[in-house]
Amino acid sequence: MQSMTLEQLRATASAGGVVGVTLKGDGGGFFLQIATRSGQDAVLSKARSVQPRRFGNPTSALIVLRGLGIAVAQLDATQWNPDQKDRSQSRENRAQAMRDAHKAAAYTKWLAAEIQESIDDPRPSIPHDEVMAEMGVDIAALPAVKRKRA
Repeated sequence: MQSMTLEQLRATASAGGVVGVTLKGDGGGFFLQIATRSGQDAVLSKARSVQPRRFGNPTSALIVLRGLGIAVAQLDATQWNPDQKDRSQSRENRAQAMRDAHKAAAYTKWLAAEIQESIDDPRPSIPHDEVMAEMGVDIAALPAVKRKRA
């Protein structure tokens, strides 16, 4: 069976080359099987891969089809088992990923502002070797106990 990316499916559908689409259950997800006028069936694949694009929710697959102008599809749930659904993409995990992304974006914004402030500082810059020499003197002045932690 051939694989077909979303862009290829869009082109095939707009050219009238799609005879039918079946939303097939497989384990805990669904994939789209496309029947074409050439007689070769294809599976909707990921953008840069030949692996089938899996949908955890059939509604998501139907939204994709509707966006392509395909309004009629068959459903084959014989191999579908909702107990095998991949929970790694749960709403809770996505929410945590979004929180992490927002924290990272806030940090990046803060860091960029700090860097720009440093660049815009009118005071003369200090050469690296000079700063390191001063740091060496400061570290040597610390008591031995504090030096181990520093």
